[in-house]
Amino acid sequence: MHKSALVLFSGGQDSTTCLALALSRYERVETVAFDYRQRHSVELQARVEVLAQIRRQFPAWAPKLGQDHVLDLAVLGQVSETSLTRDTAFKMESSGLPNTFVPGRNLLFLTLAAALAYRRDLEVIVTGVCETDFSGYPDCRDDSMKAMQLALSLGMDKRFLVDTPLMWIDKAQTWELARQLGGQALIDLIVEHTHTCYLGDREHRHAWGYGCGHCPACALRAAGHARYTAGLLSSR
Repeated sequence: MHKSALVLFSGGQDSTTCLALALSRYERVETVAFDYRQRHSVELQARVEVLAQIRRQFPAWAPKLGQDHVLDLAVLGQVSETSLTRDTAFKMESSGLPNTFVPGRNLLFLTLAAALAYRRDLEVIVTGVCETDFSGYPDCRDDSMKAMQLALSLGMDKRFLVDTPLMWIDKAQTWELARQLGGQALIDLIVEHTHTCYLGDREHRHAWGYGCGHCPACALRAAGHARYTAGLLSSR
């Protein structure tokens, strides 16, 4: 039985839900984020507040929540030419992938997370990637995650588990999972404090949280929240 985990924690809806799930499963949980000079770097500040709110609002989880780490990954911003690392409009590329795709991002994230987990003696690496509601990123696929788990375990001679609890659920189900884990308090925390918007907009408040309301991340989060709330109403 695994007892410890490292959560890739950006401070968004998905990673916050993953963190809540990890805190419900494991005895010791640490978090890691990556500063790759992303346009929406406001997420690096938002995540600090999310962690503080989890400690404050969920006393059963607070003792399990250990050290937080932020790793400098500026080189990723230097080698990528995407709308997440450059001031360019969101669009689809001729490859069929959106220009929000940062090549190698999740592969680098997992490699560095595994190196950190190795040093911190953490057994499970939790990441919020999924194939159900996603933008077509190849490094979010289940096959990619399984390949990385094998490569990391072999390359570091330590049996890591790469846990992807959101892999086969959509955004509406992610909202519902958060409600199951932490009730309305966790839903309210996600709405008020997490950040998803690719443009870093913290001025416009919607029923689903803060954001521009138009970028791909906002559109996905808003649509999922609408389906989630519709499901709640129909069940009453």
